[in-house]
Amino acid sequence: MDLRHDFPFDPTYGYDLDALLAVGAPPAPEDFTGFWRARHAAAMEVQVAPRLGPVEHEAGGIRVHRLDYVSVGGRRIGGWLTVPADGRVTRGCVATHGYGGREFPEPLLPPPGAAAIWPVLRGLGTASRFPDIPERGGEHVLHGIEARESYVHGDCAADIWCAATALLELIPEAAAGLSYHGASFGGGIGPLALPWDDRFRAATLVVPSFGNHPLRLTLPCAGSGEAVRERHVRDPRVARVLSYFDAATAAGLLDIPVHVGAAMFDPVVPPPGQFAIHNALPGTRELFVLTAGHFGHPAAEVEASALIAAQHRFLDTHRQEG
Repeated sequence: MDLRHDFPFDPTYGYDLDALLAVGAPPAPEDFTGFWRARHAAAMEVQVAPRLGPVEHEAGGIRVHRLDYVSVGGRRIGGWLTVPADGRVTRGCVATHGYGGREFPEPLLPPPGAAAIWPVLRGLGTASRFPDIPERGGEHVLHGIEARESYVHGDCAADIWCAATALLELIPEAAAGLSYHGASFGGGIGPLALPWDDRFRAATLVVPSFGNHPLRLTLPCAGSGEAVRERHVRDPRVARVLSYFDAATAAGLLDIPVHVGAAMFDPVVPPPGQFAIHNALPGTRELFVLTAGHFGHPAAEVEASALIAAQHRFLDTHRQEG
């Protein structure tokens, strides 16, 4: 397919599929596991105090509620809860979003029977806006990057752990087959959060970001990674902090079944980083190759529908694993 564009760089970065499947992951810092386990333990101590609003909308057999809950640092995170209108919950899902945030859930994205929580991770959108956290992707991605303890991506991972706690407090039946869904920004934060939390049984990631930071720092793009690349030019010390937030490194510790939709062409999230996450997965995995990510093309809608169907089949097939 001819994907004409006016970017000043090649959104394939010169990689064909064989080259993408050969992209590796950086080694973990020596205390990587200890750092993340400590953050997870702290998040599990939070009293999330979920507040569920009335039914806001109902369509297609799904009820939509507004919701918020407390995450680390006392931040109250906003979002939604979607549940089957017939009340028959057979599984659960934590579904996140890209750097554009989320203005409404996508009820058909989780598999049938799922009670899903849709957190808007801190700083990204009206549901979780805070005056001290920039909302724009190119600024959010740099927030607190001076140190691993303050980098916002660590707190965003905690928002996922606390979202799972809130979901299971509200709907205990969601613990059966709890899965994670994340795309772009959420597709990269997910691998950082999931290895430490055994409540999750499977995951689906789409055009995931933050894979192989050392490589990403060499690749121009039209997404948040460009702000990080420019910051690294001015301050190379951020590479040390980024080593604790590499989604490909973390994916190597993820032992649940994972479905990955990765793109061959993507001007926003460079494909080599996406494939680095898939390639690092040590357990059951499935790859769905997309023509392009973050870029419209004639087959995009057909591919998107096929991707959701493939994700649902994968989750059904591997429901008892993890």
